[in-house]
Amino acid sequence: MSCKYMDGDTIAAIATPAGESGIGIVRISGPDALSVLASVFRDKHGRSRASFESHKMYFGKVVSRDGEMVDQVLAAAMLSPNSYTGEDVVELHCHSGRVVLRSVLELVLEHGVRLAEPGEFTRRAFLNGRLDLAQAEAVADVVHAKTKQSLKLALNGLSGRLSAEVSALRDRLIQVVAHIEAEIDFPEDDIDELAVNSLRGIIAETISDIEGLLNKAASGRVYRDGVSVVIAGRPNVGKSSVFNAIVKERRAIVTDVPGTTRDVIDEYVSLSGVPVRLMDTAGIRETEDVVEREGVSRSRESLDQADVVLYVVDASSLGQSYDATDDERTLSSIPRDQTILVLNKIDLVQGTVDEAPFGELTPPAVVKTSAVTGAGLVELEGQIVDLVVRENLSAGEAVVTNVRHEDALRRAKKHLEDALGATDRDTPLDLVVIDVREGLNALGEITGETVDDDIIDRIFSDFCVGK
Repeated sequence: MSCKYMDGDTIAAIATPAGESGIGIVRISGPDALSVLASVFRDKHGRSRASFESHKMYFGKVVSRDGEMVDQVLAAAMLSPNSYTGEDVVELHCHSGRVVLRSVLELVLEHGVRLAEPGEFTRRAFLNGRLDLAQAEAVADVVHAKTKQSLKLALNGLSGRLSAEVSALRDRLIQVVAHIEAEIDFPEDDIDELAVNSLRGIIAETISDIEGLLNKAASGRVYRDGVSVVIAGRPNVGKSSVFNAIVKERRAIVTDVPGTTRDVIDEYVSLSGVPVRLMDTAGIRETEDVVEREGVSRSRESLDQADVVLYVVDASSLGQSYDATDDERTLSSIPRDQTILVLNKIDLVQGTVDEAPFGELTPPAVVKTSAVTGAGLVELEGQIVDLVVRENLSAGEAVVTNVRHEDALRRAKKHLEDALGATDRDTPLDLVVIDVREGLNALGEITGETVDDDIIDRIFSDFCVGK
């Protein structure tokens, strides 16, 4: 495949995060990458090199224009087209540190190289056919993966599993379009009913396969983006103790004084591979304390934005004299199917516990826990995952994790359903093919065959510089 240099320019950027570590990398890509390397690099004997073998590391130093050493480095050249971008790529593996990496980058830029835009290396990989658009987006998912499971799904996307599935769907539709257009172009060869039924079958099968991808999209997004879980309830019911037990450290202050938590405290945890932002909130009650009232207000705001609510109740206080007014007011304002009732302090309970203390307002999911003994915590974590992950995802299957991909699949499905309905009404084939083509184009947006430049710009603008 020939390389499509962007305006013939060469780009460079620091490809590793800022900070002190063992290695920092300056990456260069473009037609002048090798000549720049020859200009700034000297091998271990102090000699400049006229040529570099592909995918081979060279030990030496980077020197300024006056021959002064800037850093000792390992240099590698990846020659076109067998490189990440499909262009000639050079990497300078330097000692890490803000000053040394900035010095090496500035020296490279002095040789007519420009600073890369965010995501420009991966964008060039897409434009040069090294990656399709879905794979390019998976690169960002790999970088930003929050758990091992989200990393596995991102690597699935990078390896092309979703792309292969989408390409297979597109191949089917291309056959349908070709068949219909042949009938339109050669009307004297009447298409028989068997052929029409075959086209219907292909379209219906494609719709079914798209539905299969969509059914697992919500769970895929959960592993990619994570969920917010808010712990709420009245003061002194053990919310902060439950929070600390789940995050496995003492992040929230725990005392016997009601109203200790005045603000929202959050921590990120992984529950069965699901990235979870767990939030401990102020106890919800009517109060005259100005600071506590602000905390209660923030608690209610958090509830409005939560994917899951853990509503905590002190199980040892339940009984005939229990005033459920505050609990019922809060429970009536949040979705029951997104709420888990946590009957905490179960270790202090004598006898049985009413698992539906609030009647019809009691959520379907109820877990009895003790933050002190750890009882019920494993079950609680499992219930959280069960609420947000609706489909089991296997490591080797194509999974949609991206909202853009899901939207494209939904539009493709709608167009194909319209086409299928049109064939049932004996609509002329030249009208049926319009919807099939629209479905084909929607699928092409996922892998990049039919995507607009504006969308490409937006996708890569979200990447970090150097990737």
